[in-house]
Amino acid sequence: MKTTSYYPVIMTGNVQETAAFYQRHFQFEPLFTADWYVHLQSTEDEKVTLAILDGNHETIPAGHRGRASGILLNFEVEDVDAVYVRLKQADLPILLDIRDEDFGQRHFITADPNGVLIDVIKPIPPSEDFAAQYEPSVLPQ
Repeated sequence: MKTTSYYPVIMTGNVQETAAFYQRHFQFEPLFTADWYVHLQSTEDEKVTLAILDGNHETIPAGHRGRASGILLNFEVEDVDAVYVRLKQADLPILLDIRDEDFGQRHFITADPNGVLIDVIKPIPPSEDFAAQYEPSVLPQ
């Protein structure tokens, strides 16, 4: 199987509000807009996409319709501190305050209007204990 694209789809009861949230706070723009589905692309990197889908749409098998739950979206960014300040000033909920992790991340966690968790991350060098668990070619410098 050759994968040509991969993106998360958030099932929600409010497609337009959710799409507007990601456009306003995470620099996405719509590539396709319908009342039941919006496909978004990052204005900063065309390979970064996200879709918003009405969780009750007929394309979802009846027994699986509803809202997104149990997922965490990771956004790796160049300047996590600047994003933290901007989103805090925008009154987004800060569920985990910004901090450095020994496993190699500086990050914080917020949430979208559906309660989907968003982890905003900048990779940092891990502690010596965690560095041994990484493939050497992916270690941040």
